[in-house]
Amino acid sequence: MSTPQTLVLQAPTLDQARITELAALSGASDSRSVAANVVRLDGVDPTRRELVLARAERLSVDANYVDSARRFADFGLLVSDMDSTLITIECIDEIADMQGLKPQVAAITERSMRGELDFTESLKARVALLAGLPEAALASVYDERLQLMAGARELLAACREHGMKFMLVSGGFTYFTERLKAELNLDYCHANQLEIVDGKLTGRVIGDIVDGAAKRRLLIAQREALGLRAEQVIAMGDGANDLLMLAEAGVGVATHAKPVVRAQARFTLNHVGLDGIRHLFL
Repeated sequence: MSTPQTLVLQAPTLDQARITELAALSGASDSRSVAANVVRLDGVDPTRRELVLARAERLSVDANYVDSARRFADFGLLVSDMDSTLITIECIDEIADMQGLKPQVAAITERSMRGELDFTESLKARVALLAGLPEAALASVYDERLQLMAGARELLAACREHGMKFMLVSGGFTYFTERLKAELNLDYCHANQLEIVDGKLTGRVIGDIVDGAAKRRLLIAQREALGLRAEQVIAMGDGANDLLMLAEAGVGVATHAKPVVRAQARFTLNHVGLDGIRHLFL
């Protein structure tokens, strides 16, 4: 017997007309508002899923089918990408801007996140362009350009409220993950380490690269260390190097993600903030 499904609708502003249309299209038997601009539709027909999701996207509504009985407190670990996921920027692009190289580096970043380039090789190529940049440029990026994604603080507060551990795994750099860990009181973080000699970037990365496969391994290792099952883990990310991690988690959420990621992730948030993950399981 299949698990009963609930359709969760979210949007920055969710009007009754869109709720009514999607409720009818999904075959829902009941509609409940559970938070501001968050509606749960129960008794939905799962065979209409693809039709409903396509229509919801055209209506600028985040629509996700979730197991009706699941609650946020059921999870024990949330694993998150950093750049363009927990924060609004791609740190390496902003560092490159200090060298006057942002367009060149950003173009490589975009192709890598779309899955068109090997992540490890593209990262090494981008970091090489940063050779000679003063370490102070990293501080400028953190202090002046780095901002949390909308809903991030609310999501982190929900994790703390329910005793859920939060792990940041990034193909970016430890300079930023370690500072975010301290500032936001995160439980764990992993990223790449830039080599710095005499106060300047050498254009090299120290140690193994944190790529998509490494993110998956880190998720599994932390899950096992906490004694959790796969279905007790949430992962969120936006780029192609997050796909293995999202697939390994019980709930993998593509957040404002590239098309290749949205196409493969079971859950997607394109219009609301990261607190939308909390609202999936009210």
